Amino acid sequence: MITTKLHSLLLILILASSLFCCSPKEPVKIGFLGGVSGRVADLGIAGRNGALLAVEMRNRAGGINGRTIELLVEDDQQDAEQAKAAMRRLIDQKVEAIVGPMTSMVAMSVVPLVNHASIVMMSPTVSTQDLSHIDDYFFRVISSTAEYAHKSADYQAMHQGIRRVAAAYDLRNASYSESWLKEYRKALAAHGGEVILSEPYFSGDEINFATLAEKLLNVNPDAVLVIANSLDAAMLAQQVRKRDPYVHIATSEWAATERLSELGGNAVEGVMIAQFMDRDSNNPSFLAFRQAYIDRFSMEPGFGGVTAFDATNVVLTALAAKEKSQTLKQAILSQGLFIGVQSEIRFDKMGDAKRDTYMTTIHNGQFLRVH
Repeated sequence: MITTKLHSLLLILILASSLFCCSPKEPVKIGFLGGVSGRVADLGIAGRNGALLAVEMRNRAGGINGRTIELLVEDDQQDAEQAKAAMRRLIDQKVEAIVGPMTSMVAMSVVPLVNHASIVMMSPTVSTQDLSHIDDYFFRVISSTAEYAHKSADYQAMHQGIRRVAAAYDLRNASYSESWLKEYRKALAAHGGEVILSEPYFSGDEINFATLAEKLLNVNPDAVLVIANSLDAAMLAQQVRKRDPYVHIATSEWAATERLSELGGNAVEGVMIAQFMDRDSNNPSFLAFRQAYIDRFSMEPGFGGVTAFDATNVVLTALAAKEKSQTLKQAILSQGLFIGVQSEIRFDKMGDAKRDTYMTTIHNGQFLRVH
């Protein structure tokens, strides 16, 4: 009787062990946070697509140590409170890391949450100076606003002779736009130039771009600078061009999505932008990525797709390589250098990154690298 019971128990244990060994491993959960709805969703959608493509390609290659990767997407709706709620949902689902957000305003609202949870947040596009030089769980795969603002001011002063600038900047993303303008002022002053007028506004359907354009042009600037999303930059450029066909127009890298030329048309021809994507690149990795993105989503990736793909791959590469004794943060910092589809991504000890920067313009509706 005892022997029979022991045999039965042993059989149950063997069957249970067999079922456990053969059951599929739990997926690696990665979160994505970005604005994928609303009037300026183009950046968030490109970011989501880039992250999804990276996950799909990694899964086809075997995942991470035999585990598939699951991307959990949350819409921050470009609203601080909605972003916090979305971030809490991702944390509650025990994600290994979060790719995003795509704007500095959202990042400022959710960084305290990821720091408290000790979860790496790898942003594709956040560049505010307010998050620079801090030892926390916020990482980014692009340089800070200082890089793009200084390159813009240097090029405009040295190659276009610009000295007097009137600027409009969006306070809905104030952490980004204010730090960008501050660095631009500093760089332009080094060339003897000056931002003679700075007009803040809050992005939204109610903004009167005609009135804003008139204010900017009333001071007779050499150039109008727009620190805003692609939709606002396109609409303001149209109003500026109706009133002055010759004044220079410049904008920041935030506006440099494909939507800028689609909506701006002839008004954005010749607009100058410093950015972290070279659309003319012949790098085989970039060409392969671009084709895969177009095949999957039937659209160009833009800078949001490129940097989200890079950010996701940094996370996935570090997760696959990290030792058991390491946290993900330690694994990323110990490796330090990652290869993106266009350029190297070099993290310093605070998680801030450096990557190549390009001066571009719009010519015949296409972004063209000029420096």
